[in-house]
Amino acid sequence: MVEESALTNWKPVILIADGNHTMKIRQLLWKARSDFNDLKFPTPGLDAEILLAFSIGRERDFLYAHPGRKLSDNELKRFCTLSERRKKGEPVAYITRKKEFWSRDFEVTPDVLIPRPDTEIMVEEVLKLSGKAGKGGIRILEIGTGSGVISITLASELENAVITATDCSPKAIAVAAKNAVNHNIEGKILFLSGDMFTPVEGKFDIIVSNPPYISENEFTLLAPEVRDYEPRHALIAGPEGTEFHCKLARDGKGFLEKNGWLVMEIGAGQRFSVCKILQENDYCDINVRSDYSGIERVVMARKEG
Repeated sequence: MVEESALTNWKPVILIADGNHTMKIRQLLWKARSDFNDLKFPTPGLDAEILLAFSIGRERDFLYAHPGRKLSDNELKRFCTLSERRKKGEPVAYITRKKEFWSRDFEVTPDVLIPRPDTEIMVEEVLKLSGKAGKGGIRILEIGTGSGVISITLASELENAVITATDCSPKAIAVAAKNAVNHNIEGKILFLSGDMFTPVEGKFDIIVSNPPYISENEFTLLAPEVRDYEPRHALIAGPEGTEFHCKLARDGKGFLEKNGWLVMEIGAGQRFSVCKILQENDYCDINVRSDYSGIERVVMARKEG
């Protein structure tokens, strides 16, 4: 995905195009990008494009093809309203209620974390492990499903997978269930509301989780749009940041088949402590994979048969 397009670098000669005070796409993009850039947002051009395309009910490609299109009064009012929300720090995904993951669009609300591209690394690893397990009805459990992107992606990619997904938040489960319906795989996932393994029965070939892994001290250092808008319970693990990894490793053994795999996302700098936790709980074949930024992001470990 191109984050900063040439469109947002076009500077208008004037900000008000005609006597009717209707502004064109290229002018609005330039103004919004400038405003967002002044606020030090990491992707000001991309934010402007997404919000403008959303405001006029079009895809971003439309902006490239029609830079001189004028907005109606209602479209302009909507874009200005959404831009003001963004300038106050609200994440674009919560404004549009949509985020792309694995080339699919998912609904997101402030009840769930916004999916990150880094988490696609974990999906890739689960798919590899699923291939090793063979074709017959692999059972996967996700702990802390949030918006459901991991389970829904796995269900879409694995024809014979049987997936259970839990979350402590009933509101998050509602978002995930709606996303499953939107992607036409609701019958392949059992969504359960409850803390960690509490609502779960049976054993699984793979347990996967993107747990909270921010320490209490680290939380204060997060970007305001994360710290002030995303659900705290899905971010903060405790004083150390690895408290949920401990629970997953300890309690997960009872829900894994022999030679089953535990796959977890980890935070930057947590490799040593999480691997130690897995070793202390008698897991073997412990491996770590970095994301595309070079940060160690996913740890995998096998329950010894």
